[in-house]
Amino acid sequence: MIHAILTIDDIPSANTPAIVDYLNEKGIQAVMFMEGRRLPLFPEEAVYALRHGMIVGNHSENHPSFDRLTLEEAILEIETCDQRLDRLYESAGVERRYKPFRFPYGNKGGENKAALQRYLAEHGFHKLDDRQIPYPWWKESGLDRDIDTYWTFDFMEYRIRRDSDFTLEDVFKRIEDPHPGAGAALLKDPGRHILLLHAHDETEELAPRYYQLFIDRLLHGGVVFDRPEFLPAK
Repeated sequence: MIHAILTIDDIPSANTPAIVDYLNEKGIQAVMFMEGRRLPLFPEEAVYALRHGMIVGNHSENHPSFDRLTLEEAILEIETCDQRLDRLYESAGVERRYKPFRFPYGNKGGENKAALQRYLAEHGFHKLDDRQIPYPWWKESGLDRDIDTYWTFDFMEYRIRRDSDFTLEDVFKRIEDPHPGAGAALLKDPGRHILLLHAHDETEELAPRYYQLFIDRLLHGGVVFDRPEFLPAK
């Protein structure tokens, strides 16, 4: 059996409520990572996600590459977004039980990586429970120890743009690929995955309901979506 946890980056967006409605229709709870700078643009959409059962985590304030920041700048990126999240949960009337964090681009801060991992641990951020991920490279890369939320499979649908030749068909090829260049094969049974999708209105414009197309394919392929569970903050 193939199990997966769904994570979605770059909320809030105009299409966030539609994604949330579809996920609830399928009984899927996702961890949605918020860019702080986007909250003033789509505040109601972010509240909608919380009130309809999604977990909203920290994706930094301005979505920078963390290896280009000083440690102080990196911490400010995390803290500024986290303050927005506290206010968001309060305005939505939802208890903030978990504090997951994802680095933009999966960039963990270069020479500041160890210091940032300590910061996340010491400031109550929660690690997504990844103890059943079986892939050797996950442990070899230290991902089993890192506090931030990484992924085993990236749909890469964010590459669908007007100036790109990357298409929906390319995403489906990735889904079916038994030997991907990065990450783990998605439809290889048995499997355990943390999936990465994005809430991008630009993708929605070019490929309407792209998220439904991909997730429906996974459900048809026998993927079981698990509710996100978190390890206690250290």
